[in-house]
Amino acid sequence: MIRNSFFGTQRTVITALLKAETIDSFIHQAQDAEFSGADAIAAELCLLPPEQRTRDNFKAMMEVVRLPFLFCVYRNDLWFKDNDDARQTGLLAAAEAGAEVIDVMGDLYDPSPRELTRNAQAIQRQKKLIDEIHDRGAKVIISSHTPDAMTAEEVLEHVQIQADHGADMVKIVTGIHTQEQLLEAIRTTMLLNAGMPLPFVHLGTGQFSRLHRYLGMKLGVAVTFAVADYHFPLATFSQPTVNSLKNVQENLHWHINS
Repeated sequence: MIRNSFFGTQRTVITALLKAETIDSFIHQAQDAEFSGADAIAAELCLLPPEQRTRDNFKAMMEVVRLPFLFCVYRNDLWFKDNDDARQTGLLAAAEAGAEVIDVMGDLYDPSPRELTRNAQAIQRQKKLIDEIHDRGAKVIISSHTPDAMTAEEVLEHVQIQADHGADMVKIVTGIHTQEQLLEAIRTTMLLNAGMPLPFVHLGTGQFSRLHRYLGMKLGVAVTFAVADYHFPLATFSQPTVNSLKNVQENLHWHINS
């Protein structure tokens, strides 16, 4: 099956974020997301029972739509929670099944402030895992999530460390709680676009983050995340719908790199 890709396009890849308690539910959500106009799918596995996190199940999920898949699971996992090793088994199965991208937490094996480890042993374990993911044919996005607001310079340093761990794409989500932080987030995205050689994802949470999600598509963000609709489990107001992002993308005729 010929698919699109998370890589090699100037347009931001509008990605539907899915969570489900069964593979059948994932399949139905993926079909709905494709119908809504999503460019890609991000499957977060935190609600899926471990016995269903198999290569065959993930392959069945990916075969129902003509979209590229990213798989992730964080420490909100209902079963493995803080067991960083156990959570990777499902992600490796997804890589074997044909996922294009696997998410590796920036503080995997060493829970750290702003989800970025600087521990040499943890970094070596991350690099070994990334090699295993690459060997299975998938690429790696290294991600960090923090409620903190960060300056542009702090973000640039942060994602460069992520890149040094072996990422193919870097991702950081920070707090955007005030007007001043919104302005700094916009400056940050523009500096990332000018200076980060890898594809990057820069998003926010908080009162002023929603506008940044729309603007980021025009400022060089490689991937953004959305929900198909607000019946999606655990959807929050900071996550626009696929349709609303598509409308902005298609009708705001400007891009920083054009």
